[in-house]
Amino acid sequence: MKRLLLAIASGLLFAVGWPTYGFPLFLFFAFVPLLVIEYQLRLSHTRYKGLKVFGFAYLSFFIWNVCTTSWLWYADPFGASFAILVNSLLMATVFRMYHGIAKRSSQLRALVFLVALWLSFEKLHLGWEFSWPWLNLGNAFSEYTSLIQWYEYTGIFGGSLWIWLSNVLMYSAILKYRKERSNVVLRTTGLQWAGLLLTPIIISLGIGYTHQLPEESVEVVLLQPNIDPYSEKYNTSNVEMGQLLLDLAKPQLTDSTAFIIAPETVFAEGVRLPQFKYSPVKTQLDGFISEHPELNILTGISFYDTFVDESRVRSETNKHPNGFWYDDYNSALLLNATKDYQKYDKSKLVVGVENFPYQGILQPIIGDAMIDLGGTVAMKTTQDERSVFTGVDSNHRAAPIICYESVYGEFVTGYVRNGANFLAIITNDAWWNETQGHKQHLSYARLRAIETRRAIARSANTGISAIINSKGEVIKRLGYNKKGALRGDVGLNEGITFYSIAGDYIARIAMFVALFVFLIVRFRKTRI
Repeated sequence: MKRLLLAIASGLLFAVGWPTYGFPLFLFFAFVPLLVIEYQLRLSHTRYKGLKVFGFAYLSFFIWNVCTTSWLWYADPFGASFAILVNSLLMATVFRMYHGIAKRSSQLRALVFLVALWLSFEKLHLGWEFSWPWLNLGNAFSEYTSLIQWYEYTGIFGGSLWIWLSNVLMYSAILKYRKERSNVVLRTTGLQWAGLLLTPIIISLGIGYTHQLPEESVEVVLLQPNIDPYSEKYNTSNVEMGQLLLDLAKPQLTDSTAFIIAPETVFAEGVRLPQFKYSPVKTQLDGFISEHPELNILTGISFYDTFVDESRVRSETNKHPNGFWYDDYNSALLLNATKDYQKYDKSKLVVGVENFPYQGILQPIIGDAMIDLGGTVAMKTTQDERSVFTGVDSNHRAAPIICYESVYGEFVTGYVRNGANFLAIITNDAWWNETQGHKQHLSYARLRAIETRRAIARSANTGISAIINSKGEVIKRLGYNKKGALRGDVGLNEGITFYSIAGDYIARIAMFVALFVFLIVRFRKTRI
């Protein structure tokens, strides 16, 4: 019973430490109850130790996942169940692997392996086809950005490492105290733990105090049409939607407005790509631009392209029952008076809704079941490079980040390295209703601002639309489930942060360390 309560306590500590309602201090000791359980089981004479370690860990991580991501249920019950159950399984597997190493190695080496393996697991969640990095530990500080201004050097993996070092220090102190029963241990560890927590915070406050917000800025108008994505959005023609957007924008326009930014796939009536130049919606928007020649319109749109040439087929290409092939795009679009339209295709896709993970392996087993999870019927086609949209003024260069892409730190740095001096996030968070889902999504965007030192203009269909400065502070916002437009200035920054150059280097080092420790323990000779 005691171990059961410890496992539950660990899960609850993770939950109450998570944004947007939680306080991340709890995460600095949330792993400790689980580590104590593993230690007790490892030294016990009970059977099935590994299975019990896995079971208690699964319970903790299941509580964490349910409490923080159950809002997925509003989009799709099966998808929510899959994400929660499988992510808990992967987390528990990491702990089970640590248990296996701890039985054969020293405490220090085993703990080094655990920390490195967890960071490697978080990196896996950023790159594989079942990607779900929502609960990567470094995301936990998104509501307390004054504490993590040093993310411009480390990205979120610096936060994950910070949390793990704190947990390891506290756990090691508990074991040492149980052995020595000395108050000196408590005092020494207390000072060390306080130093570990306070030193990064002091550094962060110093960086934040000295960071200069850019002097140059661009005025934007963010549109929030508040369209129901389950019905109204897909029953509204592109021209009707265009008129709605223009009606929202007009009262907010000034002589200084440079960008109108509208949400992801707000033009949901699919347009065949080669015919877009002659489409009624482009004619409509071009007409508005001719009246405002200094204006740029950045918006989301659904494109598709059909063909019969099999040499054009890619892994993401869809086969129509009538025999032809087609590519389906979730795209960002920039229109202005200076050149032909600029386009970017969303490239970090929502699992099961926009892509079919490991299609060659899974499709023969489960058929097309995963394609139907979110109401779509086609896999989305992506692109390899991050496009940057250049405005009428060539000094205005926007990163067109589409929805889920804003959760990926290293991915976003690709826009910056390609020249973007501000980030434009377009999204549709209406699938999750009034839950933590849309709040967390906005909150995580603040981390991208710090990592890249780029201000953010965020347009969301139902909200929350917002302007975020390069310190990760939300300057203006338009609340959830409100129709309207938000005008404000977005800073322009040309500097490149260390993280924008180096990316997730902490995770890469961790992967090497985890493999190195595993090989040492696995293949070392047993001492007689």
